[in-house]
Amino acid sequence: MEIVPEGNNFVIVKECELPAMMEELEKYFPHSLKFHQTIKTYLNDRVWRFQFYRAKTWPQDPVCLHFPGCTYTPDNRTNESVGIFCPPDKLERMELIKDEDVLFEWHSPLYMNFTHVGIMFKMEEIFREKVNGRLEGHIYGDIYVHECPDELNLVLEPLAANEVIMKPLCIDDVKDIHDLYPAGDIESLELFEKLVIQLPGFGVFNQSDNELAAWSLQSYYGGMFSMQTKPKFRRKGYGIQLAQSLTKLVIRRGYIPFVVIRPENDASRGLYTKLGFRKAFESVRGTFVPLVGENHLQNNLTAYKQRQISNEENC
Repeated sequence: MEIVPEGNNFVIVKECELPAMMEELEKYFPHSLKFHQTIKTYLNDRVWRFQFYRAKTWPQDPVCLHFPGCTYTPDNRTNESVGIFCPPDKLERMELIKDEDVLFEWHSPLYMNFTHVGIMFKMEEIFREKVNGRLEGHIYGDIYVHECPDELNLVLEPLAANEVIMKPLCIDDVKDIHDLYPAGDIESLELFEKLVIQLPGFGVFNQSDNELAAWSLQSYYGGMFSMQTKPKFRRKGYGIQLAQSLTKLVIRRGYIPFVVIRPENDASRGLYTKLGFRKAFESVRGTFVPLVGENHLQNNLTAYKQRQISNEENC
């Protein structure tokens, strides 16, 4: 998308205005945490190219957007995905989005990463009214935020020094990381290259051949990407070692650690709860699909779902 300075109800935020926008968003923690820290990481590290927008009636209407919302989509267009924040008790103000025909292409699919359930279902109402659209392929994820610092000092069994070693990730590890990542269909390989270079991440490596066994990495939204362990290295305690080390480092860098945990993932929930993370709210990711142009949309969605299946099989 060509950079558009303003739409019907939203205006682009100048870089010098972003710190003030972050201060306003702090009033809505934890719900605004992901959007807030996306701005913070953008200002600090320039990991990805984002355009941030706020309602023209900001801060009375605390609704804001950023394009792109995911770093990879089937057609790889900037406005093909979006990040949205609106306080859960002010969802009626998302009417501003319904009337936003400049920044949104309502007749094309729209991809959204994990976002508060209230926002997502309000967007589904908007899509249904605008283009008889629907939310497809939705996946639920609970947002857990680190709230109990004392629990982070949990004493852990040391790694077996003659078997594995934990060390910072490097550019040579990116292919393995992206192959393991379960949402590789919405986050590009290029993103992981930039993250490994500019943001902290740790890997557990097999001592004998330097094979990457498990990894955890800070994201462009300030929290942690889902930690992954190759199947043959699971149940060895590598996950909690990585999560503890990265959480401490993320805090030292001035961020509030948070992570998305699938509701059925008891192992991850138990691990992060031990380290002081607590459930803050429920979120959903998925694709909003208009009814029009069904053949073109079906081709895009078929390719998208095939990538999802492929990524899940690699995990």
